[in-house]
Amino acid sequence: MNANRWIRWVWPAVPIAGALVVTSLLLFFFGAAPLEAFQAMYDGAFGDQAKTLSVLAFWVPLLLAGTGLLVTFKAGLWNIGIEGQIVMGAIAASWVALRMEAPSAVLITVEILAAMLAGALWAALSAVLKTRGNVHEIFSGLALNSIAIIFTNYLISGPWQPPEGGTFRGTAPFQPGALLPLYENSRFSPLSLLLAAIAFTLVVIALRGTFWGLKLKAIGQNLRSAFLLGVSSEREMILAMMLCGALAGLGGAVRTLSWFDSLRQSISGGIGFMALLVVMLANYRMFLVPPIALFFSAVLSGSITLQLRTQLHSSLGGILTELMVLFVLLFGDWKKLGVFRKKDDDG
Repeated sequence: MNANRWIRWVWPAVPIAGALVVTSLLLFFFGAAPLEAFQAMYDGAFGDQAKTLSVLAFWVPLLLAGTGLLVTFKAGLWNIGIEGQIVMGAIAASWVALRMEAPSAVLITVEILAAMLAGALWAALSAVLKTRGNVHEIFSGLALNSIAIIFTNYLISGPWQPPEGGTFRGTAPFQPGALLPLYENSRFSPLSLLLAAIAFTLVVIALRGTFWGLKLKAIGQNLRSAFLLGVSSEREMILAMMLCGALAGLGGAVRTLSWFDSLRQSISGGIGFMALLVVMLANYRMFLVPPIALFFSAVLSGSITLQLRTQLHSSLGGILTELMVLFVLLFGDWKKLGVFRKKDDDG
């Protein structure tokens, strides 16, 4: 492995290290012990089996969303609407859970397929607005996010309100057979992890080993050149958005069928926006997305214990992750820093 390739893979650790240093300085400035704070966060994430399973439960939908974003970023698309796609997937899964009676295996299968279809169609709407209406996917995505959230609140307080009356807390609990099988009464479902692993593997194969992945790369790097080469940018953009939306919808189903047992307000938990930060921090490298997503999940879970043990606010975890993204924006492209000038032969 030559120097360029080595530094390319090691460089993503620079934003993490920089964020840790700055966070430590902030802690020291406010009179807190950095090592004690970081130890509290670690214990909060991996201190026992229950906490570790909670980290994994949050990691799975985050990984699904990040995996989908790898596809749209490859095509040069900023799928800001992924948050709404997660919500629509949760709504579709909830509709099946509330309305359908069937054996558990059949019910869960239909819920997952419905969630993926809903997420894909919601993403397709943003893609069509871009390709046919010349509406940038960032603006359409933000609008569709708001619509999805409003629709969720309407369902919870209206048609799907629990028997005791309307509330913004959530719908009535789903039937037990509609929920994903959980590990030892935790929020973690091994089935969801299996689905995420399959999805990630298929996306890696599609982007690195198929002609479709090559076409997405051509569109993302130079749309006009791809058009001149005969690549249908409209079709491929729509397909890329729909695939991302399907995985986001699956993440929404995982949230509502394992983390919760009903459709809740703010069901996505900000996972869509967080997945954008994960992929940016990974610098769009596929194999860095799972560990970075796991790191984000651990930091956010550990922040709760941080507040309880040290009296520091749990927002420290958010500060840490956002500092990482800031450092990515500043130092993410090592070539621009003039560290090495030799052409990277890894593509």
